[in-house]
Amino acid sequence: MCGRYATTADPATLSAELDALDETGGGADGNAGAANFNVAPTTQVFAVVARHDRENPDDPVTRRIRRMRWGLVPPFAKEVGKSAPLFNARSESVATKPSFAHPLRYQRCLVPMDGWYEWQVEPTPDGKIAKVPYYMSPEDGSRICMAGLWAVWRDPKNPDAAPLVSTTILTADSVAQLRNVHERMPLILPPERWDAWLDPDSLGHPDLIRPSLDAVSSIAVRRVSPKVNSVRNNGPELLVPDDGSGEQMALL
Repeated sequence: MCGRYATTADPATLSAELDALDETGGGADGNAGAANFNVAPTTQVFAVVARHDRENPDDPVTRRIRRMRWGLVPPFAKEVGKSAPLFNARSESVATKPSFAHPLRYQRCLVPMDGWYEWQVEPTPDGKIAKVPYYMSPEDGSRICMAGLWAVWRDPKNPDAAPLVSTTILTADSVAQLRNVHERMPLILPPERWDAWLDPDSLGHPDLIRPSLDAVSSIAVRRVSPKVNSVRNNGPELLVPDDGSGEQMALL
């Protein structure tokens, strides 16, 4: 699974790196460009889509950076917040799940990030067990993009309210060195797959929903501070390697 990640790029940086239009609009919270080292579900995140221009639908598609709620809300949902957020979608079954089947065909996206966190349960010297966080990111410090889906939800009780745009990240069975951390991993899409994945004129590419061994081979794994266990903590210190000599967060 992928339930926490880090991202440091602002929309202008992503726009240049991904050759995309910035359609984030500055963000309703006035914090659109801030780095987030502890992104959690229900947070507003950046996602990349490819769409035709509404005024000129015959023009070629253009990549666009948009803000979305992390945790997909399907259009048929009656309300938001009553169930667990759909922040991950299993790639093996995504085509058959009602919440994901339509987005898989028509609304695919990329979710850029610097890296993501996973936890292992390990014993402590005093005989307890602790949640130990690990951070996965490219060795060269480059950014990665995960395969995602997005959806638009409109409040049936308030037709005049602004629509909610949300996203989910696809996951797959872990491969290579990532198997040592967790059985699941987010589905990293290498650049050569981006255009085909985003293409709004196609109905999806099942062959793209598979791990890229080349993309995974560049991922380094390091133990980091247990401060990341709390979403209240947020800063670059969360990414500093931790040898485990400090205090870990014990599980009750």
